[in-house]
Amino acid sequence: MGRIGVDLYPQQVGVGLDEVETFGKYLGGSASNVAVAAARYGRRTAVITRTGEDPFGRFLHTALKNYNVDDRYVTAVPGLPTPVTFCEIFPPDDFPLYFYRLPKAPDLEIYKNELDLDAVEKAGVFWVTGTGLSEEPSRTATLAALEARNKRGITVLDLDYRPMFWPSREEARRWVQRALPHVTVAVGNLDECDTAVGERNPQKAALKLHELGVALAVVKQGPMGVLASAETATTEVPPVPVTVMNGLGAGDAFGGALCHGLLAGWDIERVMRFANAAGAIVASRLACSDAMPTAAEVDELLARGGSREAAGA
Repeated sequence: MGRIGVDLYPQQVGVGLDEVETFGKYLGGSASNVAVAAARYGRRTAVITRTGEDPFGRFLHTALKNYNVDDRYVTAVPGLPTPVTFCEIFPPDDFPLYFYRLPKAPDLEIYKNELDLDAVEKAGVFWVTGTGLSEEPSRTATLAALEARNKRGITVLDLDYRPMFWPSREEARRWVQRALPHVTVAVGNLDECDTAVGERNPQKAALKLHELGVALAVVKQGPMGVLASAETATTEVPPVPVTVMNGLGAGDAFGGALCHGLLAGWDIERVMRFANAAGAIVASRLACSDAMPTAAEVDELLARGGSREAAGA
């Protein structure tokens, strides 16, 4: 449940948008990308979101179906355009994003009374994002869905902090901390953990997330790898080395792989290694949704020890 939009990614690397000549058009938005990533592993996925009533909205419905993601909970909002996101690509670590979500993104127009709470309660994994808490009515709908689910199964909050969507970090912290007691898993990078619990140290951030009721805290540390802290065990897994093309989709690939591994009942270290490798593969490719790997591709990369050739870089 969360963001959807159209990603327009440049076909020229290493230049600003003012110099780009051609773009590729892809499905985007963190929650939608996670659904696509999980579907790549054969999981039955659906996304709760909204688009504009326009050609880009129709494109997103077609793309979801082509990725085997159920679009029954994706509805149009008359009068609001489908969001478009541009990026610039300066490998290995500079990927500026430009969000066009004005006057308001349709995915923030999700209403509580429109939710299929029976489907929310019965899902093996229910995934929501911090951005969904940034404005009404999406905020109330997101919290209502979490309360109705009542920590059934695997309930994930992607901390997903984007400063441009919030009036302040403190306001984001307020609402994220309203959501955390209703989830079993929280996942975010160091800056997102700082927003959520006021702590950038990975171990201390995980501890604070546990204190707020989270059973599994996943702290992504970039080049330092990932820390996964469960109530009974903690593991740190190093990153998988690849030549980076575009790092923007790596977190969503990680998320889809995380869902897959948790549903499969793997131990936490295996889940983290698989998710890290999935993220690395997408970082070595241009797009996000189109780049999501299959289980065979992830397993091959892991078997080769994370070589750049294995990632197709």
